[in-house]
Amino acid sequence: MTPRSAAPAHKAQPCHRLSIRIDLASGAQIGPGKVALLEAIGREGSISAGGRALKMSYRRAWELIEDMNRSLGVPVVTTAAGGAGGGGASLTAAGQAVIDRYRAIEAETEAAAKKHLAALGRLRPG
Repeated sequence: MTPRSAAPAHKAQPCHRLSIRIDLASGAQIGPGKVALLEAIGREGSISAGGRALKMSYRRAWELIEDMNRSLGVPVVTTAAGGAGGGGASLTAAGQAVIDRYRAIEAETEAAAKKHLAALGRLRPG
């Protein structure tokens, strides 16, 4: 049994994570949720399975994909009809580019902000 005075391990770590949303001139908004959905679709091979992996309804997943397709002007996912052959979905080159560019921006921003995030983490009383 853990003593009551022991703090959980996750609370002892300093603040060190950014959450980035990109607002493109086209009106597209790309953030961690849409990127996670694209990654899940790429991994799972379907929109429904990608949504389920993120505890998201098929309808919501489809709406996010349609929003990206419309606002970017190019499809981010291609779909194949179901039936005897299966069906499914895969990322287009544009969909993979969204993931790659977003993750690169995220990594470079976190690296640039590292000392500032560490300083914020030291503000906590403890």
